[in-house]
Amino acid sequence: MKKFLSVAVAISFSLFLFSQDKPTTSTNKKKKDWSQVKLTNRANDHFMIQYGWLNWANIPDSIHKRGWSNTFNAYFMIDMPFKTDPRFSIAFGPGVGVDNMFFEKTTVTITNHLKPLEFKNLADTNHFNKYKLVNAFAELPLELRFVLNPENTNKSFKVAIGAKVGIQMSAHTKGKEWKDKNGHIVTGFDDKFVQKNKDKYFFNGNRFQGTFRVGYGFISAFGTYQFNSLIKEGLGPQVKPWSVGVTISGL
Repeated sequence: MKKFLSVAVAISFSLFLFSQDKPTTSTNKKKKDWSQVKLTNRANDHFMIQYGWLNWANIPDSIHKRGWSNTFNAYFMIDMPFKTDPRFSIAFGPGVGVDNMFFEKTTVTITNHLKPLEFKNLADTNHFNKYKLVNAFAELPLELRFVLNPENTNKSFKVAIGAKVGIQMSAHTKGKEWKDKNGHIVTGFDDKFVQKNKDKYFFNGNRFQGTFRVGYGFISAFGTYQFNSLIKEGLGPQVKPWSVGVTISGL
């Protein structure tokens, strides 16, 4: 994933070159007059919903993940097409992002400020059968967009490269089904027992991510990579979240 932005930039630059009118010696061929293109009421991804698979770069072998860790994002974007070539546009707008990282027979010590953040292995003792760390952010994405047909983006190839900054709103762990090392519900607890701990102390207040999207119409694939660590330096492993998934867009 460290090469994520380099690949995205290369693809976008190639599309830019491809989209330019090829030089010709013919005096009869004219360049398209983009001023005649009608953009009134066009849809161009003003609203986006994203769902995808979440992973961490630089994760130590001592941390045991499980299941389908996931990310969910929703944004309302302002799209501003270039006057000289409306195939290109700049888009930005507010939104939210929520990451759910699941662990196997593990507890995360987010409420113990006396020592660095731990991901304790509880395989030989009581543990939660389902356990996750949830980080929620208020975000502001910025995209440079390209679409082949600017008059009807819902039936056109499109690509976007950008970045987003996020401010962490909350962080919590959630465990369900308290079991012993043999997988049996611990006496005195039922299968509906839930424990939730909330604390942002160990996590960086801001995050900075590179983003990339490519697709057709209202469906596109997306990828993200976080440049700074999720956890504060000196307070735990310097993991960097990244994700891939699907975007549903419109309006």
